[in-house]
Amino acid sequence: MAVLEIEKRHTVTQELRAAIVGTGSVAVLHAESIAATPGVRLVAVADVMPRRAAEFAATHGAGAAFESIEQLFAAEQIDVVHLCTPPGVHEPQAVAAFAHGAHVIAEKPPALSLTELQSMTDAAARADRRFAVVFQQRTGTAADHVKRLLDSGALGRALFAACDTLWLRDAEYYSVPWRGRWETEGGGTTLSHGIHQIDLLAYLLGDWRAASAQLWRQERDVETEDVSTGTILFEAGTVASVSTSVVSPRQTSSIRIDTERATIEVDHLYGHDRSHWRITPAPSVSAEEAAGWEFPHDDTPSGHDALLASVYASLIAGDPLPAVAAEPARALEIVTAFYASARLGGTIGRPAVQGDPELRGTLRAPVADNRP
Repeated sequence: MAVLEIEKRHTVTQELRAAIVGTGSVAVLHAESIAATPGVRLVAVADVMPRRAAEFAATHGAGAAFESIEQLFAAEQIDVVHLCTPPGVHEPQAVAAFAHGAHVIAEKPPALSLTELQSMTDAAARADRRFAVVFQQRTGTAADHVKRLLDSGALGRALFAACDTLWLRDAEYYSVPWRGRWETEGGGTTLSHGIHQIDLLAYLLGDWRAASAQLWRQERDVETEDVSTGTILFEAGTVASVSTSVVSPRQTSSIRIDTERATIEVDHLYGHDRSHWRITPAPSVSAEEAAGWEFPHDDTPSGHDALLASVYASLIAGDPLPAVAAEPARALEIVTAFYASARLGGTIGRPAVQGDPELRGTLRAPVADNRP
């Protein structure tokens, strides 16, 4: 139950009232996670397609359905808003939610630019509300175990990494009007798909220093890229190769990290558990020491359930967001550096991404068109 402070050392509890804005396919995951979380109730949904909103509300036990976020707030008292809408409308919807006193949980990508994302985080700070982005690949027992090993130094320094998001999205996928367009999607597959694995990589390896990339249009009839290749240099000195594609028939999402003492690998598609991870010790590591790196048998998979349970636990306790839901801008900073590199050439440093208004304002960049 949520805790409201009345005066020092005196509290009263109440149920958190949640709303979902946008009732497409990803909203189902949010509704199911809300239903599985004690102390939270889905009370309303909103969607520009009234029939879809009404059907979603009936299916998932929401008491009301609306055509807009404005109608929703005019009729309901909402504690937490889940934004499952296209990224082009996240910024105004989040700002409106914060102004009405609600916390916000937004699907990725969180915004079309770092400028928009800053507007959202500033609005959250002004309202003293929490803002979480759904980067669910960070979650799960196995990812947490690997992060602890890396942070502790047990595996030695991370030297090289490879991060691949190789998916397949056909013409029907891009027939949705807002997809594949700079104005409404903000970027191509690097932003919309690769950002998940990029976020997991950065969650494991920490702060980044510089990045470069190239954008390619190999097959899809879109404005944006359908393939990208990039490189990230992390502050600790780790060099990472990043590839993203929506033209890959055998789909995979994978990360490999080579450290001084081991190779860490995860291969999955849209979610992982301990069975997807592997740690291979270097020849110099004893079997006894390597046995101490084994993954916990009490396994929680990655996913919306794990992330939202963690976020709601913090909201209910009145605490700051947990580390697994912190740093909402880090992955978008790297993606912004990729697009800036494709536009300007060369390597883009983190200080430029953090301080240059022009870089922060758009992802739009030239795409090398290799289609026949």
